[in-house]
Amino acid sequence: MKQDIRKIKFEDIGFSDFFVNHYKQATGKALTPARIVAEHKELYILRNETTELSAKITGKMMFTSSSRENYPAVGDWVLITVLDEKQAIIHKILPRKTVLTRKSVSNSDKQLIASNIDVALIIQSPDRDYNLNRFERYIILAESENIKPIIVLNKTDLLSKNELDIKITEIEKRFENIEVYATSIITGKGITDLKNSIQKGSTYCFLGSSGVGKSSIINIILGNALIQTAEISSYSDRGKHITTHRELFILDNGGILIDNPGMREIGVLDSEPGIRSVFSEIFELSKECKFADCRHINEPGCAVQNAISSGHLDASKFENCIKIVKENAYNTMNKLEKREKDRKFGQFIKTAKKQIKKYKL
Repeated sequence: MKQDIRKIKFEDIGFSDFFVNHYKQATGKALTPARIVAEHKELYILRNETTELSAKITGKMMFTSSSRENYPAVGDWVLITVLDEKQAIIHKILPRKTVLTRKSVSNSDKQLIASNIDVALIIQSPDRDYNLNRFERYIILAESENIKPIIVLNKTDLLSKNELDIKITEIEKRFENIEVYATSIITGKGITDLKNSIQKGSTYCFLGSSGVGKSSIINIILGNALIQTAEISSYSDRGKHITTHRELFILDNGGILIDNPGMREIGVLDSEPGIRSVFSEIFELSKECKFADCRHINEPGCAVQNAISSGHLDASKFENCIKIVKENAYNTMNKLEKREKDRKFGQFIKTAKKQIKKYKL
């Protein structure tokens, strides 16, 4: 369902000084700015101060684009020429303030999720793939781009008060400096608090798996059933969303919400800043280890293992840190480096098999 079109000010939908300055420096003053609110294959839906327009990129943009990141994305500010009251042409993407990306599921490239995000609302629900390690992956993606992460535990009506208290306690213990909201679209719990936290001119991106209730929360905040959700009979699966594309919505108070399709996999790539931020405690502890090349396994004088033994560091957090650091390093390698690494590993397996046969009784 299409949003109601009303006149707006660019600054109310995120056209901050960052974009104003780049717009002033842009060539072709006849071009006007607009923000991409939806993407459908090669067709984009734009919003300017007066209306919505459908648009395509120029042939030159298409010809010179070397990767998906060179194409417009939801949240982008672009420079356009208006053809008529319904259509426009996109000539240029203004520099992005932030870019939310993950490793592509199909290859080692980056997949652009959305751009110019201020806050990432990370949604999980107890009936889906609730997992603290999964929260960490989303937070890494956000903090790698200086995007503020906020945790939302939705569908809290499925939990008893005691169960909810336990989950909130473990979340707050694991993520001490991150805001946490407990919400339910059934009881309305926490929704008003979440809505009141949304600030005018800021862009909020909803992240999470399918069925955690992202679209349903957005519908309630908007006050309209703009996003279609699939109400199914199973109580635990109520409100399973069927979002198939990214879309940007503008609140009456000027806040901006971006809904996303559910993500099963959250691969990290070029995410060292976020990793160092999320696991800062572990990196600081490693400086106190007796040996500079400590692997934090069973070496004497290991500050990390001592912290785990004493209960000051969560063992599962450390294990997730090691896993993500290795994954990020592998995904960040170029194709030649990966090919060489895979070749050496193959040789190791072949040699090991020969040794096993040689000494097999």
